[in-house]
Amino acid sequence: MSLFGRSKPGKKTARTVQSARQREIPSSQAKLGMRIVALDRPWDEVPVLFQNFVVENVEQLEILRSYCQMVTVEETGGLLQSGESGAFRPPLPEPERPTLTELKPLSDELANARKQYGRASIYMDDLLGKVSRGESFSVEGAREVVRNCINSIANNPNAMFWLTRIRHQDAYTAEHCVRVGILAITFGRYLGMAGPELETLGLCGMLHDVGKMRIPPAVLNKPGALDPEEWRIMRQHSRFGFELLGSGHKLEPEVLAATLSHHERLDGKGYPEGLVASHISQPTRIITIVDAYDAMTSDRAYRKGIPSAEAMSVLYRNRGPQFDAELVEAFIRMIGIYPAGSLVELNSGEIAIVLAASPCQKLSPVVELVLDASGHLCEPRVLNLSQGPSTTDGQAYAISRALPDGVEGFDLAEHIRRQAALDSSPDTSAPAGQDTIPPAPR
Repeated sequence: MSLFGRSKPGKKTARTVQSARQREIPSSQAKLGMRIVALDRPWDEVPVLFQNFVVENVEQLEILRSYCQMVTVEETGGLLQSGESGAFRPPLPEPERPTLTELKPLSDELANARKQYGRASIYMDDLLGKVSRGESFSVEGAREVVRNCINSIANNPNAMFWLTRIRHQDAYTAEHCVRVGILAITFGRYLGMAGPELETLGLCGMLHDVGKMRIPPAVLNKPGALDPEEWRIMRQHSRFGFELLGSGHKLEPEVLAATLSHHERLDGKGYPEGLVASHISQPTRIITIVDAYDAMTSDRAYRKGIPSAEAMSVLYRNRGPQFDAELVEAFIRMIGIYPAGSLVELNSGEIAIVLAASPCQKLSPVVELVLDASGHLCEPRVLNLSQGPSTTDGQAYAISRALPDGVEGFDLAEHIRRQAALDSSPDTSAPAGQDTIPPAPR
């Protein structure tokens, strides 16, 4: 169960009610203006900035309700007035936060997003194949791939988010590079980047793991833990990538830096050079976060991927020593509790795929039912959970828990193929007859 789930409380912390002005309440009853002084789980497991704070915006309410079942509030003079229901001071205005605009509905952009994702996958598979065979390669095509992804994400970022959920373990490195590129572009837009700066960030993501093609497959794809010598070999991939991309290719310094340093840590304990925070650029810090998130949520030869919510909890717990704290917090806000394309189990036992979530209703996204309570494919049905739709027994639909990407009985790639049937015009960027989303390997 991820930390975002609400079916059971987290590990208990010591909670001492110091006065009659402190009381424990369900997190669902927390309101704007309340001062939170204790939680039902350790503070460092919850992405809030302070251990004693006044709830100032809806986002903080969502975090409390997602991570905790119970919270302790303090009714101190001037902030809270006593009373059974609690009349609280007016909330502070919510600070202006970046958002990801949508120029087109998901249904209108999904076919184009699928096409661009497919082109990116084919390009990266070809480039990495050449690297692994020791052949000469060009990275100029990566710029067009990145620009096409930027345009699609500008139209509707949720369309590309859907596609980043399609994962084939045997094609991990190529797909991982594409996903990191797409997530980096989306995150860059969320942070306000545009133009050449955004294109450079996309290149950082697409090309960051090129050096892995110089790692022996027996080490790269080993199903168990690496021994010290194998780990020494694996750690060379970032330097191999830096040397490959820096040899005769016209790339921005930021791309080379991200390739070399995406496993560095702010506390100097990363590799290959043990850089400290002052020597790690913002693009590299972004790629470090996105790379770790995608790696954690993907199936690997040695372990299954974890749900998005758990991966974000890991990022949050390691902010500061390993990851840039402000960027981690912004990334969590962007991804949301239930990101588009992720799978969730509803309180009815049915399985649904998240289509989109309103910034003001992150706990109640728009979902599409895909499996019934028995785990069988069902007639797709779209539910906007923020509008309070009811189950057959009259209970309001709600999300019980987030799920990892792989759920028995549901093929996400096939679902997207059905939803995003390409128009009749041929795709001249791919070989004739080749699907732009590779089928699952046999």
